Amino acid sequence: MFVSTDSDPQGTRRDFLYVATAATGAVAGGAAVWPLINQMNPSADVAALSSIEVDVSGVEPGTQITVKWLGKPVFIRRRNADEIKAARADDNASLPDGESRNANTPGDAADANRSLDESGEWLVMMGVCTHLGCVPLGDAGDFGGWFCPCHGSHYDTAGRIRKGPAPENLPVPVASFVNDTTIKLG
Repeated sequence: MFVSTDSDPQGTRRDFLYVATAATGAVAGGAAVWPLINQMNPSADVAALSSIEVDVSGVEPGTQITVKWLGKPVFIRRRNADEIKAARADDNASLPDGESRNANTPGDAADANRSLDESGEWLVMMGVCTHLGCVPLGDAGDFGGWFCPCHGSHYDTAGRIRKGPAPENLPVPVASFVNDTTIKLG
């Protein structure tokens, strides 16, 4: 009796070669594609800076420090009572941008929605003008906050745009207090 090898449930040598070739091709293709996908991950220096802690124990009321985070300046201002009062008085003013632009507390542009603490003493903002990306000067401008001399944008003591070509308020990044003297960005 003659038995055909085509009906053999074990398969043929040709079937094995097809499977082995396909598996080898898949592994080689994956090895070739992996570097292209992996290069899209953030570099180690960027990942290390994704969150930083800033010591603010030396910041006196009425002064600010500027730190670099994710390659951009961040203004950390400890406002005095007059600055807080001026910012809260301007809550009802006609503002070009009515959004808080606060990653921590979305809402309207009221001073309470832009400051880091309930008392309004601490204000943390990205130090980049929303018009063309310049760095505004502190304690300047028509509203006592920040002024971008490049194109004339004026921000108040809460970092809200009040006059000039900038379309939005200075953005407030994700920030929180770790303890009484340390602010964590990111």
